[in-house]
Amino acid sequence: MSISKENEKILNENAEFLKALAHPVRLCIVRNLSKKGCANVTCMQDCLQLPQSTVSQHLNKLKSAGIIEGERNGLEVKYRVCNKKAITLIKILFPEDI
Repeated sequence: MSISKENEKILNENAEFLKALAHPVRLCIVRNLSKKGCANVTCMQDCLQLPQSTVSQHLNKLKSAGIIEGERNGLEVKYRVCNKKAITLIKILFPEDI
């Protein structure tokens, strides 16, 4: 069975999306943002017990994948989940959060 160019593109996009979420820290970030609505790096850093630089690297990966977005207010950036597929997946993986 051959894969059409359109299907190949969709498969690649979904694989990249899943790769971005396929890390425990990034999954935790998206799960917590889905529950809270939004949070800044300091809040995430305290929750995850990780250095700010590590949290920022994971946030950049999620932003690059189009899963989260940040809104700057002065020096603070608040992040939120902006990808409906990610929200749906979190609900499936963590039904106890609903």
